[in-house]
Amino acid sequence: MDLLYDTLFNGLAIGSVLVLAALGLAVVFGLMGVINMAHGELMMIGAYTTYVVQNLFKTGPLESLFPIYILIAIPAAFLISGLAGLLLEKTVIRRLYGRPLETLLATWGVSLILQQFVRSVSTAFFVGLLVAVAIGVITPLVSPPALWQKRSSPLLRTGSWVVAGAIGIGLASALGQVMVLDTPWFSARNIDVTAPEWLRESISLGSLNMPTARLFIIALTAVCLLAVNRFLQKSVWGIRIRAVTQNRSMSSCLGIPTEQVDALTFLVGSGLAGVAGAALTLLGPVGPNLGGSYIVDCFMVVVLGGVGKLAGTLVAALGIGVLSFVIGSGSLLVVWPTMPVALNELVTFFATSSMAKVLVFALVVLFLQIRPAGLFPQKGRMVEA
Repeated sequence: MDLLYDTLFNGLAIGSVLVLAALGLAVVFGLMGVINMAHGELMMIGAYTTYVVQNLFKTGPLESLFPIYILIAIPAAFLISGLAGLLLEKTVIRRLYGRPLETLLATWGVSLILQQFVRSVSTAFFVGLLVAVAIGVITPLVSPPALWQKRSSPLLRTGSWVVAGAIGIGLASALGQVMVLDTPWFSARNIDVTAPEWLRESISLGSLNMPTARLFIIALTAVCLLAVNRFLQKSVWGIRIRAVTQNRSMSSCLGIPTEQVDALTFLVGSGLAGVAGAALTLLGPVGPNLGGSYIVDCFMVVVLGGVGKLAGTLVAALGIGVLSFVIGSGSLLVVWPTMPVALNELVTFFATSSMAKVLVFALVVLFLQIRPAGLFPQKGRMVEA
């Protein structure tokens, strides 16, 4: 019985991480139907933000606040990942609404760019990028407005960004001659984030040993779920988001600024991905490939739970998390030693983390054959139509 409780607790902790990872995707995918393959990389940005905040508090004048740095890193991860998602929405996704295949390919390309950015970013690279973006944004603002209203304005706008990029590359190359400025910030290796002392302990309840880091993740998941639910149900913008989810055309006719709703939704969803990344730093090392480990599971949770349904996301993530751990860890063989021989052989075959994912994926596919809309299907005129 103690082993069963221990197995369920660990499965619940893994499911909580999956809830955090899929929560932002559920909000974005549910509203706009955007297949954002860069969602995992937004989690990665949140994880690296936590790493940077940790380094700021590890030594120097803020060293005395190191025990609470995680409480500062979480909102910082939300903000940085949210702004990155907002930039992605305004520069790439906004031009591809209603074209799901192009959106999938574009965001997949963005995910590869972000992975390589983390591997190679240095001070010289960052300064060059910052200067290029600043020139590209400021140029239309300081030049005569009539210049950008001609037929050739698209070509002119493209040319201005090409020139800005060339200047940024030249500056980065010049600064790269200095060894200190050309040293990568993170490199391609995985990094370790040191948790505060109080998150490296454990609480014993009888013979059940519960690490405080996993308890913290479960509590963080509960807080995020309550906050998102309250935002969607009680706030003005949350009501607008739900209205656009139900019927975008009618919402636009009633004066709801759908473009602002899209941008806000992407900011919130991306910020939640950053929070998930911050939580993942408490479980192990993180690296540039962090997002690829979770993106498929996140989409599986969203589709299984019902697109845009927070309750479905919660149930699906916890179910998949518990089931994956119970099967993948082989705990089922110990908890139920008298299972039939055929079933024992089957469970033994899938008793690894990778094979457990295969089995869970197959079960999800079979379930969707019965309920294609998931556990909690959407309701509304646009959906019913």
